Amino acid sequence: MRTSQRARLRRQRGQGMTEYILLVALIAIACIAAVKYFGAKTKEGFQSAGDAVGGVTAGMSTSGGAATNAVSNQ
Repeated sequence: MRTSQRARLRRQRGQGMTEYILLVALIAIACIAAVKYFGAKTKEGFQSAGDAVGGVTAGMSTSGGAATNAVSNQ
């Protein structure tokens, strides 16, 4: 009786681990597909954000480094 309970518990643990692995694999595939699909738009967004930050940094260095001056100049 005791050994059949252990065997059933092992099967349930194995089933749970298999389901977990399948779920992680599906999420990874979805992430890869999303990056491929939205890759160009995401790159453009990060590029424009970086350019905006670069503009603020350049403004800060020419205005003496005060953040309030860089923001108020724009």
